Amino acid sequence: MTPRELRTPGPESATVTSLRQRNRATALTFILRSRETTRADVARQCGLSTASAANIVADLIEEGLVAEIGTVASRGGRPIAIIAPRADGAYSLGADVGERGVAVELFDLGLNMVDREFRGGRVEETVDGIETDIVEAVSALRERNAERWGRVLGIGLGLPGVVETEGDGSQVLFAQSLGWEPYQIPPVLPDGLTVFADNGAKSLARAELWFGSARGVDRAAVALLGRGVGLGVIADGTVARGAFSSATEWGHTKIRFGGQPCRCGNRGCVEAYIGADAILGAWRRAGGVFEGSGWQALGAFLEDAAAGGTAHSVLDDTIEALGAALGNIVNLTSPQRIVVGGWVGMRLMEHHTPQILDAIRRNSLARAAEQFDLVSASFGGDTIALGSAVMPIESCLIDDRTGRI
Repeated sequence: MTPRELRTPGPESATVTSLRQRNRATALTFILRSRETTRADVARQCGLSTASAANIVADLIEEGLVAEIGTVASRGGRPIAIIAPRADGAYSLGADVGERGVAVELFDLGLNMVDREFRGGRVEETVDGIETDIVEAVSALRERNAERWGRVLGIGLGLPGVVETEGDGSQVLFAQSLGWEPYQIPPVLPDGLTVFADNGAKSLARAELWFGSARGVDRAAVALLGRGVGLGVIADGTVARGAFSSATEWGHTKIRFGGQPCRCGNRGCVEAYIGADAILGAWRRAGGVFEGSGWQALGAFLEDAAAGGTAHSVLDDTIEALGAALGNIVNLTSPQRIVVGGWVGMRLMEHHTPQILDAIRRNSLARAAEQFDLVSASFGGDTIALGSAVMPIESCLIDDRTGRI
């Protein structure tokens, strides 16, 4: 028996222990997401008594997960202590698994990036190549951070495709657009690290929900526009998952019957109009001349559009397609906020937010069009890795049997 099991001999005791664990997890989650807070805020926001909140915070400080980092003046009384996650209390790895490489990042408990390793860079990745890249990147990080490694909770993977979670917790990646066969995601890496996986767009949504533009919003839609196109829907303050953890494959919903061919094998998909390859392909057909298919090529496209070149009409069409696609989401989910991220989405939002907002509203029902706002994602290139790194932390908070955090 573990010490935890020895403390729970009967049903009544087990219930009390379960309640304490749940309150502890709720309080720690609030502290992690707030980054800085007070005991009074923990009590108020988590529905705890002042005494319970003080006891939980004291336990978390003793466990090395939370620290007092300063004080603020009170109204006539003693200074109020500011509490925050203790950065070195635990660590988590997050991986942004792209179509052309893998970025693995090590985060501390405050979700600050500590170290980063990139592997890949090949034009066409394979599942086997991705797995090798992840293992090599983690090995390099472990070697450089040996003193921290005993406090690493696990690794979260933000993957380019549908990630299904079975009843037994096993996970399978279906990356139809990339032509990959279904891939059984290993539950642990060779070095023993526990693996958690999710779709990249949901990882983006998780990061924006915890720390970014969707923070404090009960209902939001977080769009990821890159080479692929995805969406995370936030409902009641959590990322929607569906029956098999694979909900909101927005990039492969249809905006034109029998339209442009998509990488998934179908026609008329959202991705076939607003993904990077689709945008640049349309510009090339319109007479655009450029090199590559990534950041620099998209920059050349936007510069040409601003100068009134051949890209101008392609950009107009892209914004119209984006407006129609997100208008569908407005009518379906009634969000308070739409967040647009991903390297393509961020570039489009830099100079064209008013046009995008107008296009969404024109493609939404009149009442729904009045009820949301449109903002850019808060983070740049590290967003998916950050959201992925939250997964091991969330798992330990939800399943307190781990005893790791």
